[in-house]
Amino acid sequence: MWILGRRTLVGRCAAALVASAAIAIFLPGSVSGETLESALVNVYQNNPSLNSGRASLRATDESVPQALSGYRPNVSIAVSAGEQRLSSTTKTPGSAGPPNVPATYSTESGYNSPYGVGVTMTQTLFNGFQTENRTRQAESQVLAARENLRLTEQTILLSAVTAYMNLLHDGAILELQQRNVQVLQELLRQTRERFKVGEVTRTDVAQSETSLAAGRSQALLAQANYTASVATYRQIIGTTPGEVNAATPVDRFSPRKLSEALAIGGSQHPSVIMAEYNVDVAQLQVKVAEGTLYPTLSLQGNFQKNYMNVGNLDIMQSYTASILGQLSVPIYQGGAEYSLIRQAKETLGQKRLDLETAREQARQTITQSWGQLDAAKANIQATQAQVQAAETALNGIREEARVGQRTTFDVLTAQQSLVNARVALVTAQHDRVVASYTLLAAVGRLSCKMLGLHVPSYNAQVHYQQVRDSWAGVRTPDAR
Repeated sequence: MWILGRRTLVGRCAAALVASAAIAIFLPGSVSGETLESALVNVYQNNPSLNSGRASLRATDESVPQALSGYRPNVSIAVSAGEQRLSSTTKTPGSAGPPNVPATYSTESGYNSPYGVGVTMTQTLFNGFQTENRTRQAESQVLAARENLRLTEQTILLSAVTAYMNLLHDGAILELQQRNVQVLQELLRQTRERFKVGEVTRTDVAQSETSLAAGRSQALLAQANYTASVATYRQIIGTTPGEVNAATPVDRFSPRKLSEALAIGGSQHPSVIMAEYNVDVAQLQVKVAEGTLYPTLSLQGNFQKNYMNVGNLDIMQSYTASILGQLSVPIYQGGAEYSLIRQAKETLGQKRLDLETAREQARQTITQSWGQLDAAKANIQATQAQVQAAETALNGIREEARVGQRTTFDVLTAQQSLVNARVALVTAQHDRVVASYTLLAAVGRLSCKMLGLHVPSYNAQVHYQQVRDSWAGVRTPDAR
């Protein structure tokens, strides 16, 4: 077998295939291009969905000053002005006895322009603790919204990790398939030369052509997958990817034992904490609804100054000033208030069930993620052994083919087995990294602070304090 003795180019291409893409996805390498950490920083700062979640939280912050407004007075100013024409006729009765005085009539008419200004201030003194409970409810809603934002951050960061690793994975497979095409092209060229000198048959040439066509098909499929990964990367991370560097697992941030992970996730996962705050919100809503059955006590002050009194041409000006206390005791309001209380209690029961569901969901996700991570670790060892065995088999079959003990088909089959093993290893390494981040998110620890990313964390407390005690003004803290 003369041509298989020329191992220089084929062996070099096979060696390059063996040594290339599988290590590019897992082991640290050059940091001249994009890294996973820099991609996550970009997502944290610029992702539209994440910024939308922050804006939603800022909007929720405003529910607290809205609730606090119940403690503050309501002040209104009323101004009136206009034109009027009055005409009135007055009868003065006469006398029937002597001397006989007949009745007389007098008419008064004229124009004036009455105007006035008034100020009314109302202060609620007691309303069944509704303002207090609404304020506490609004504060719980803000805390629940913060946990929802933390959940959104985890979801988007995990999506960014997946997009980055998919790009790395598909790029490595594309490189593997392209190198495989190069090897198959060289093997087909050698097979055709051997066919010319009568060392192989037309069948061997057809087998090489078939393998090359299949290899090209796989390369085109890998190219399509890589293009799709580029588009997903651009959508989530917001930039067009250039050279991407290797990424490593983050097992060091995760609990060491499954029991520890379940305990942490069952109490600290954002979805669980958010469900706890939602229970508080529902419980306070019951108290708010019950507050409608209590009396309401308010104080009202009023001052009114009028000029050119309406309906009277003789009064030039007048004013009134009053301070009145008003007590309103509800007796029966059609039964709607009782229905609202019952409805709030049913909602409270639902939220308590939702809390248990959130805890069970967190435990299930943690257990599943833990199993996937263990499987990914074991799969790497298995695929590494598979690659080593495929390399040994290909080298042995190539040597046996040199002395006529193996056919071209055997070499092609061994070559494809090595490519498949390399693809499996790349996939296992991809899954290993993604699974480590998935477990971190399942526990509730996937955050920029935990990952040590060099980016300022979004502090939701800053905006909350800026608006909580605001009495007036329509500009937002960022001057919009």
